[in-house]
Amino acid sequence: MGDGQTWTAVPGAARRARSVLAAAWSCAVTAEGGREEYVGAHTVTEDGRVLLHVPEDSALRTAAVCAPRGEPSAVLECADVAPVPVRHRIRARLWLAGRFVAEPEHLVFRPTRVVLRQQSGTLLIGTDEFAAAVPDPLAAAEAHLLTHLADAHPEAVERLTRLVGPDSLHGAVRVRPLAVDRHGLTLRIERARTHGDVRLPFHAPADDITQLTERMHVLLSRASAASRPRLLQRQRTDGDG
Repeated sequence: MGDGQTWTAVPGAARRARSVLAAAWSCAVTAEGGREEYVGAHTVTEDGRVLLHVPEDSALRTAAVCAPRGEPSAVLECADVAPVPVRHRIRARLWLAGRFVAEPEHLVFRPTRVVLRQQSGTLLIGTDEFAAAVPDPLAAAEAHLLTHLADAHPEAVERLTRLVGPDSLHGAVRVRPLAVDRHGLTLRIERARTHGDVRLPFHAPADDITQLTERMHVLLSRASAASRPRLLQRQRTDGDG
């Protein structure tokens, strides 16, 4: 890409769904009229099957063993929660409908229906598309990256607001990093009673931490060259008393 061009792509729905599933630490399973919560118990295969490690006496395992053909219908739910404390921390919810197969070491869940709900709306994702998609390369590290940015570098977050239009900053009382993926960084702009999100796209995709560091340096360099939005400057001056 030449000078002045910006990579503005956002993750596709299937990749976003796979990223939510890959990064989620907990999940809830509804089957046979019951609901169980599992923490740190699932892993995901490359083709999107979920391997759930449950106790031998789990009601879910019993249902899987005793159901016809050993495949009970079930719904698996994961929530994508922002790692940095912000208003309305749930960024997305993912529902997978499908069937469990009992194997000696774990239960294998094969999705037959995939639904992703985000702030922008609810999407039905094809199972073939879901199976073929790969998680965002930064998904597993995102929580650490965002909390480090918010806690150790608040001045960098403040500097990045210089890339945000004045209209989006009007009435802002707090700005926090909300999300990061290979395509860009999203900031949550909180006001007294409302909030909004602003996406700062990278100039090129980042496929690892080294590339992400370079992309962030570019954003910060652009922010340093920009003048501070007048609304935010007045807001901070008033708050300094």
